[in-house]
Amino acid sequence: MKKNGFLCTKLIELDKRWRIGAVSYLNTLPFLLGIQQSDIMQRIELVKDYPAKIAQDLMDGTIDIGLVPVAIIPFLKDPYLVSEYCIGAEGPVASVSIFSQVPMEEIETVYLDYQSRTSIQLAQILLKNYWKQEVEFIPASEGYIQKISGTTAGVIIGDRALAAISQFTYSFDLAAAWIAHTGLPFVFATWVANKPIPAEFMKQFDLANSYGLTHLEEVIAKVPKHETGYDLYKYYTQNISYQFTADKKKGMELFLKNLIID
Repeated sequence: MKKNGFLCTKLIELDKRWRIGAVSYLNTLPFLLGIQQSDIMQRIELVKDYPAKIAQDLMDGTIDIGLVPVAIIPFLKDPYLVSEYCIGAEGPVASVSIFSQVPMEEIETVYLDYQSRTSIQLAQILLKNYWKQEVEFIPASEGYIQKISGTTAGVIIGDRALAAISQFTYSFDLAAAWIAHTGLPFVFATWVANKPIPAEFMKQFDLANSYGLTHLEEVIAKVPKHETGYDLYKYYTQNISYQFTADKKKGMELFLKNLIID
């Protein structure tokens, strides 16, 4: 018997291999551990890269779902927040900061990390509205961290930020500053789709995401010896907050209202 169009569409959705983009940082390893050892791998194509690249892939439509900086959401034609999980913070995040050799009031120039649109937007908003510091912003390229000296500071994110904590006299944690400024937690990235995703798939996907969060010792054991010197158990349990809660959504909405659109 000939199948109707609706049923054909449903069968295609069930058979489809979804293209998933994920950030390859330490803070995403709990997600990736669960995803990569789950049966969900039979239904996806997984791409790993830095945040801005995954964001561009989602905007270009070369992936279906991405763990992306939330600042790209207004640039998507039809964004869908599809997961119960995010990369957020309810206190100091440790891995997203402005680093400097001088106090905040002496900073004159700030390099903006090229790897994340959200983090540089957050830095600009906080420098203007929280620290009330007028500075010159410089788009950074690879190797910019070595240029941070004197009155020139820089936004550094991810694993490099954890390593930088011991390298600079001052670090100004952007999540902690946002919380002090607004009273709300901050969301750096969340799973966003550029099209409707079947609820059945997302339930399975979130189940895979949750595995690493309840098996952190297993996550940490799989991390090769790294140079950050940072306590990863503390990072996963005290710095990063993974549940996409109602308060985090409020914080995200406030951030999006304050975006500096070029």
